[in-house]
Amino acid sequence: MNEAVGFLGAAYLWVKAAHVIFVIFWMAGLFVLPRYLVHQAGEVPGSPEDRKWTERVAKLRRVVLGPSLVVVWLLGLLLVANHGLAGAGWLHAKLVLVLLLSGYHGWMTGLSKKMAQGQRPMTERKLRLWNELPALFIVAIVVLAEVKPF
Repeated sequence: MNEAVGFLGAAYLWVKAAHVIFVIFWMAGLFVLPRYLVHQAGEVPGSPEDRKWTERVAKLRRVVLGPSLVVVWLLGLLLVANHGLAGAGWLHAKLVLVLLLSGYHGWMTGLSKKMAQGQRPMTERKLRLWNELPALFIVAIVVLAEVKPF
């Protein structure tokens, strides 16, 4: 398929580039958030250091994670609308993975808000393990988007 077709025309490659850029921002935030929570989990709830981690996490969510997620989805849906879903099994699979990754984002955001309230629903070790999940998703998503195996 000629990529400069559809209603986006010549703008298609610019929209695709912006989509990839914001995916990188989003993934950077998803890699950092659990690490921040690992550090916060080791602090006494309500301590000055705990409050600093709460502020850092809130800023990460507000400045990087939230806006990046919104832009990724808006640009991604624009690209899907331009490309269409017919005959693109790889795209269906990619969308499912992105939905799951978005759910992970929401779950981690909820977890960070609980930690900001002084709860410690997860150990540092479990947080370190959950930190690896976005990497697995991004490998599968990139393979689907670039190789288009089906």
